[in-house]
Amino acid sequence: MRIGNREFVRQGHTYVMGILNVTPDSFSDGGSYQKIDRALFHVEEMIQEGMDVLDIGGESTRPGYTPVCVEEEMARVLPVVESVKSRFDIPISLDTYKSEVARAGISAGVDLINDIWGLKYDSEMAHVIAETDSVCCLMHNRREAVYENYMEEVLEDLKKTLEIAQEAGIDYSKIILDPGVGFGKTYENNLEIINRLEVLHSLGCPVLLGASRKSVIGNTLDLPKEERIEGTIVTSVYAVLKGAMFVRVHDVKENVRAVRMAEALRDVCNTEKRA
Repeated sequence: MRIGNREFVRQGHTYVMGILNVTPDSFSDGGSYQKIDRALFHVEEMIQEGMDVLDIGGESTRPGYTPVCVEEEMARVLPVVESVKSRFDIPISLDTYKSEVARAGISAGVDLINDIWGLKYDSEMAHVIAETDSVCCLMHNRREAVYENYMEEVLEDLKKTLEIAQEAGIDYSKIILDPGVGFGKTYENNLEIINRLEVLHSLGCPVLLGASRKSVIGNTLDLPKEERIEGTIVTSVYAVLKGAMFVRVHDVKENVRAVRMAEALRDVCNTEKRA
């Protein structure tokens, strides 16, 4: 899979996507990187720590978030995208579910569209991705956490997302799927989807796990968002063992180290099994 000017191998390695929220109200780091100079400093820091892809977001999607208009979201993200693109050689993902923002972001240099509604919020999003031949990460989401057969319904929902993508002409080889930890799910649902992450491989697309600092960790460990690094690392190790291609995290250095260690242990075990 090619994202920007870089090739990503689908199997055998888990890549780290670093989070840059240019919002005043994100659940974990709201207001920290609104100014471009601070944002660029943090991007450089994450690159040095081993980040493979940068994910920029201009609207908080935490529980109870206040949506922002298209113009406001573009005003937040486009200057940062352009500045990052001019200074750093790093693939850029844009976290948005609005087609107008996505189109403007792609024109500014975005390489990947990260849609938390899996093409189901904005009917034009799939066409924008197809027309620009962009890579996309499509997430599972529901407005209410109501299920009869949880895992089966998650897969069915994602299949519908893939049908929308196919009908719009999105290249199947450019689709990443995200199980949507923290979105339209109960605490128990979130634990189960992480534990059974490998089930998503049946859909034929690489998988991204985004559990960094989320409430499932806070509720499990009874910790505030700024003390959830260790819990996040455990989910990243699980992602490696479950064959995920990407993890999306706030704390790049710690998770890069954990991923590399988990891969080394996994690969030794696999070698011993083959022997």
